[in-house]
Amino acid sequence: MTDTHSLNNKPFWQVKTLAELDCDEWEALCDGCGRCCLHKLEDEDTGVFYLTNVACRLLDVHSCRCRHYADRHRHVPDCVQLTPDNVTACHWLPETCAYRRRAEGHELSDWHPLISGQASQVHRLGISACGWVVAEQADTQLEDHIVATISR
Repeated sequence: MTDTHSLNNKPFWQVKTLAELDCDEWEALCDGCGRCCLHKLEDEDTGVFYLTNVACRLLDVHSCRCRHYADRHRHVPDCVQLTPDNVTACHWLPETCAYRRRAEGHELSDWHPLISGQASQVHRLGISACGWVVAEQADTQLEDHIVATISR
């Protein structure tokens, strides 16, 4: 497990850039909201993204965790793997996303598990996808499930 404090007694997410995080630190930065696992549609002419309330078939809609995280690309080949190099290009990430916040130079939110010490806080506050998303079905028409517009 990663030590959350560096030599100067500041947490790793305050002293390291996203590119400097090790694997454990990178994973710890995830707040567990599951919103990145919701299907999005993009209008290729305008670049506007439309968020749906349809979760990837691998997302457990009750816990907001991927059922096959370690080998998700085998099950869902087009699953986007966030990296320090692509976070800023993923305009569809929610403003609450810790990866996006750190990439933009912001601190983590007070409710973030690394700050609050409570992984369930993201769900209790209604920030996560839990409780308002539906599981993907073979016949799901994503256009019928648009819940928000995300512009760049």
